[in-house]
Amino acid sequence: MKNISWKLVASVLVVLAAVVYTIPTFKSEIWPYKKINLGLDLQGGMHLVLEVQTEKAVESTIERLAQDMRIALKKEQIRATGLDQIQGSKISVRIEGKDQIDKFDKLLNDSFKDLRIQSRNIDGETLSISLDLPDKESSRIKKMAVEQALETIRNRIDQFGVSEPDIRLEGEKRLLIQLPGVKDTQRAKDLIGKTALLEFKLLDETHDVDAAVKGTVPPGTEVLYEVREDPQTRRAIKTPYLLMKRAILTGSYLTDAKVQIDSQYNEPYVSIKFDKKGAQLFEKITEENVKKRLAIVLDQKVYSAPVIQEKIGGGEARITGRFSPEEARDLAIVLRAGALPAPVKILEERTVGPSLGTDSINKGILAGLVGAILVILFMAFYYKGSGLIADIALLFNIIMIAGGLAAFQATLTMPGIAGIVLTIGMAVDANVLIFERIREEIRHGKPLRAAVDAGFHMASWTILDANMTTLIAALVLFQFGTGPVKGFAVTLSLGVISSVFTALVLTRVIFDFLIVQRKIKRLSI
Repeated sequence: MKNISWKLVASVLVVLAAVVYTIPTFKSEIWPYKKINLGLDLQGGMHLVLEVQTEKAVESTIERLAQDMRIALKKEQIRATGLDQIQGSKISVRIEGKDQIDKFDKLLNDSFKDLRIQSRNIDGETLSISLDLPDKESSRIKKMAVEQALETIRNRIDQFGVSEPDIRLEGEKRLLIQLPGVKDTQRAKDLIGKTALLEFKLLDETHDVDAAVKGTVPPGTEVLYEVREDPQTRRAIKTPYLLMKRAILTGSYLTDAKVQIDSQYNEPYVSIKFDKKGAQLFEKITEENVKKRLAIVLDQKVYSAPVIQEKIGGGEARITGRFSPEEARDLAIVLRAGALPAPVKILEERTVGPSLGTDSINKGILAGLVGAILVILFMAFYYKGSGLIADIALLFNIIMIAGGLAAFQATLTMPGIAGIVLTIGMAVDANVLIFERIREEIRHGKPLRAAVDAGFHMASWTILDANMTTLIAALVLFQFGTGPVKGFAVTLSLGVISSVFTALVLTRVIFDFLIVQRKIKRLSI
């Protein structure tokens, strides 16, 4: 009686929990809980394969080091007749004068020891040197770029509001992204692929912008454009700006970015907030450059270039640009999530329509129903009354799988439906082993209660061993498989666990109830 009690309690609790978690998928208004998540192949959505341009991350590091070297040379009063970034990943320096060369060598050893000397040539009193990053450091930067890109894109998608996105690394620098339920695919691509490098740059107001546009760009400057749409003609108007190439502040100091509405023009803008260090830098920059123009640049595009009227404290600024509400929201998302360390390139793009998913669901349900009906009829025909007990356990088994998918917020895919159909066929295997053992014990003349006890006892270890190996294989598939394979592994794992529970616990409760409580003397098996 003691064994009956704990098995009965366990069966009732598990079945009740499965029903509670399953109901919202079919009747969400009855029970306020999460539904079973449908995968990309069932509800439609977007499939992307991106490649992180890791070489650009190395080039950005070299560009920053080159800029730091220019500042250091000026500070140490070392005259360089040439300092250029060549082939993207190298720094070429030309120094004239023996005393200047000695000072440069000391600076190189003290402040830039991480750079590798690729070539060094002294012609008289002229030094020509080429520097780059060691292979180990380049590999580290590339690896960090991929990891940071993965995390940044995941943060952006989480804030975008996609349910159950699948984002993972493929190979060394490729990212697989699946976004179920996404309908505005272009907006999603723009959000994912935007580098979101925010920079604050001073305008060069001493040189002619028109001359720079025609090709005469002064050293240390660059021409960037502000693009606005004419509300009358709806044509893009490009306004050139001559900016200092060096950014005096970047978005790395941002702590928050949110959309607000301008009370004067009733237009959305993005309000940004810096951390403590960024606020101090921003205050110092605005104090030192009053009456000068400061451009706000995002991904090499000028959003605005206001005149600094006074020192700005508090560490807050705003980005304007005649945004739509969606554009302002997406800009705030990418700024909060941070900039990508390197650009990403779309290698593969697929869009799955929801009608295809509906057809897959209907066919999957039909396959499951046909399989379940055939198994139920076979068990009822071959094992008679005991077969009906196995059929009841099978129905609860399906409910438990559905409840498990909802409870763990796992994603149901088309291969996952195949896993459920397979589980339906496998679920009665354990009952077959138990029933055959009970038959054998009854033929040997044992009483009914003893035959049932022996049948469950003798078959239990065989059932556990067989299902454990299947479960191990399913877990390996889940760990190392991709999206569709993972979907199959999830339902297979849940099916194995629930079938073992229903065979060894639930059916045993029913048998004990019939034998102990109803005191039946003969078993239909």
